[in-house]
Amino acid sequence: MEKPSPQLPQSSAHPHDAHAHNSTEARWLSADEQAAWLSLWTTTVWLPTRLDQQMRRDAGLSLVEYHSLSQIDMSPERTLRLSELASVTNMSLSHLSRVVTRLEKAGLLRREPDPSDGRSTLAILTDAGHDRVVAAAPGHVEAVRTYVFDRLDAKQKDALGDALGPIAEALHPARIARL
Repeated sequence: MEKPSPQLPQSSAHPHDAHAHNSTEARWLSADEQAAWLSLWTTTVWLPTRLDQQMRRDAGLSLVEYHSLSQIDMSPERTLRLSELASVTNMSLSHLSRVVTRLEKAGLLRREPDPSDGRSTLAILTDAGHDRVVAAAPGHVEAVRTYVFDRLDAKQKDALGDALGPIAEALHPARIARL
């Protein structure tokens, strides 16, 4: 005799947590939303990994190092406060300090006190750092095309931008202005 399948709890608890103490009803994902979410999750996990592999192989930089250098390169006078760099790269100041130390030892940037605010430190891209960004960019762009845009038609590309813009804005509004 076949056992009846278990019923999901009718409370606000997540079906996998019989002891949840949530006082409001959860807004569960529809099947389409769950499929989209899992695709987004997979992309956010694997795309940076693949881009990092390409960057290390072709340019001898980690993706985080390249992103840091490119953010400084796009800033006025190729100079950016470390606190701003930490924000746009989503790194803690301690993690950024280790990254910047590696880049500084490689001669790709230098640190100087901010003359307008003695409490702040500036990251200044060197000519060698700029040259490294310029040399690494074509391989990076090709990898982005290969993994993302070559797989989409024009309508999907538009939809991707339309969908991700508001999500990025909700996650970090200041970041949008830098991209």
